[in-house]
Amino acid sequence: MQKLLGIAVILICVFGGFIMANGKLAALWQPAEIIIIMGAGLGALILGNSTAVLKGIWHQLKAICRGQKDDAELYRQLLPLMHQLLQETRLKGLKALDGHVESPQTSPLFSRYPLVTQNPELLGFIIDNLRMLGMGKLSAHELEALLELEVEALEESMIKPSQALAKTADAMPGFGILAAVMGIIITMQHLDGPLTYIGVHVAAALVGTFLGIFVCYCLFSPASHAMEQWVSRRITALECVRAILVSHISGKSPLLAVDAGRKLIEQDIKPSFIDMESWMTEAEAP
Repeated sequence: MQKLLGIAVILICVFGGFIMANGKLAALWQPAEIIIIMGAGLGALILGNSTAVLKGIWHQLKAICRGQKDDAELYRQLLPLMHQLLQETRLKGLKALDGHVESPQTSPLFSRYPLVTQNPELLGFIIDNLRMLGMGKLSAHELEALLELEVEALEESMIKPSQALAKTADAMPGFGILAAVMGIIITMQHLDGPLTYIGVHVAAALVGTFLGIFVCYCLFSPASHAMEQWVSRRITALECVRAILVSHISGKSPLLAVDAGRKLIEQDIKPSFIDMESWMTEAEAP
């Protein structure tokens, strides 16, 4: 809803101001200019990026349009899940988690927390590192270094779609100039025509410049920034798990280990220690 509100404000203010200045919206409708600019932008995006990045752009754009309403609920499920996993590890050892980590989709424990299982990066990060801990003993320092490298690699991969869209946004004014130059070329071919006819063609060429700037600064650039923030929130969840696992290996109790992860959550959705403790109690209730 917030993203739609932002788009509505942009459209109303930009085109409303144009109308207030006695401009005619019909003059901005130049299909040829739109095809040139958007086609060049789309083609450059396809040419310069892998299929995985293109799919990532589509996935992340849909994600930012849905908003962040599930972010707080994700941690309401993640923290109790990690607490229960660590509790089971403390009582029965890491081998007791084999059934959960080998098949999390059918695990009765993981099935209680659907937002975690529906997040492939987060779920993979949890089960892969629990499986690694069960294979051999690692010191807290070694584990922290390994997890830090893994988080950095995941972040680098997840941020590529927003970077690709940002680069395309930067190129859009250039594509607008491209369309404008082509419009001027057409105009120069009709210099012997009526002055009104020449004015119409010059105006159409200038629309190309306008569209390139508009798409860059009003659409693509804000969208790429929103995608970057979305990735940052996803990475925070991984950092939360990393802190929990390192604290657990350091010998902290499950509750204190989970609290180490809680401290890394963004302030706007960060639960208090009392809230977190109540979540643990609810999760353990029969």
